[in-house]
Amino acid sequence: MAGWDILENLVRQEVIQRREEGCGTEGFIQQIEQAAGQEQRLMEIYMALQALPIQTDFPFAEPNDLEAIRAERPEPVDLSPRDLSEEDWYDKFLGAWLGRCAGCALGKPLETGLFMHGGWTYVKRWFEGADAWPITGYTPAQSRAQAEDGLEITNSSIKSTREHIRFMETDDDIRYTVLGLLLLEERGSNFDAWDIGKLWHRTLPYEYVATAEAQSYLNFSQVTSHAQRNEVPSNWNIQTQDWVRTYLNPYREWIGAQIRVDGWAYGAAGRPELAAELAWRDASFSHVKNGIYGAMFMAAMISAAFIEDDMERIIAIGLSKIPRNCRLAHDIRRACEIAHAAQSQEELVESIWQAFKHYGHVHTNNNAALVVAALLFAQDDYQTAITTAVLGGWDTDCNGATVGSIMGAKLGARAIPEHWTAPLHDMLYAEIHGFDPISISTCAKRSYKVFQRLRGQQL
Repeated sequence: MAGWDILENLVRQEVIQRREEGCGTEGFIQQIEQAAGQEQRLMEIYMALQALPIQTDFPFAEPNDLEAIRAERPEPVDLSPRDLSEEDWYDKFLGAWLGRCAGCALGKPLETGLFMHGGWTYVKRWFEGADAWPITGYTPAQSRAQAEDGLEITNSSIKSTREHIRFMETDDDIRYTVLGLLLLEERGSNFDAWDIGKLWHRTLPYEYVATAEAQSYLNFSQVTSHAQRNEVPSNWNIQTQDWVRTYLNPYREWIGAQIRVDGWAYGAAGRPELAAELAWRDASFSHVKNGIYGAMFMAAMISAAFIEDDMERIIAIGLSKIPRNCRLAHDIRRACEIAHAAQSQEELVESIWQAFKHYGHVHTNNNAALVVAALLFAQDDYQTAITTAVLGGWDTDCNGATVGSIMGAKLGARAIPEHWTAPLHDMLYAEIHGFDPISISTCAKRSYKVFQRLRGQQL
């Protein structure tokens, strides 16, 4: 039962994951090479990796349990209530949805090849080759970089290019936002990791999930029952949940949970503590440690952006929801230093690349660092924020979407330049029943209603 990749590659990725978690992994790659094609031996190596202790000199404290996370957090950052008119509240919800869609669409054609793996200069080359540098609009479909540098955008995302964009095409960054909205409409805040698994099995075909989500989706199918559709089995406990999110899942600190939080954060607008908790429940289905912290951090920032004007404080609020001495917190603080020192957009993304290129291209930490640096560098300029996030490479559509969501919630729809919103024609496709297609403004109205309902509840 491999899942997202073949067993040998999963075990190779597990070596990287265990090393990053603080374990001694010397000699394991050689063992894997010697065991090529031998499933039983590869599983023995995998189980040995799972059993490795964290080394005593590992300097970080990284729990998974919510109360343990709270015990490791820094001092809270106060967020004063803000009284907005109904019109202004709705404008912020519409801004969050539109901002997320536009940022996602900008990065979507670049989610491939050297744009993700090779560094930011390839993104620049594409736009230069299309006579579209600096970036002021959607990604061109053609560029001289095709012939000169061998670059290609992803063909599956041609509908998001400058020449073809007419709506927000389907994307996992949008599907998970829709799913968050759906579950809050159905259950309010009364859900846990079990409900996340059942929601995915009910709404997402297996082909729509990847990496950590694919492995957890597959593992969950081994512990759930379709005969008793909504009954939680007696063996569902923290040990079972931990098996679901870790077994053959070396992607458990990758970016997947971080991109799933927007629906929760919109429902908990202005309440970052609640947003972080909802994100923890969701992320705990498929992720651990920094994979969870990335979700909590981003959810708290998005939530705070609805009522906080100072980006420094928004980031501080996000950091106040995760352990002070986790790898992600250290990386975010380093990203802030880089952003404060950068004199240009190119200097910023180069410094971020050099500081965090040791991570895989879809790891939580490097992408979160790029998001934070883009937000700080851009000040209150939506276009600068999303173009910096996408220029930095790595997970281009995810970072554009997250930055767009935060900036849209902070500034409101009226402040987003029309040349980013008009091409979407107020329409998105999610390949989820009832949301394929649906107007973006309808999604914003529904999120606003969920927010109003949750705000009236004692949670």
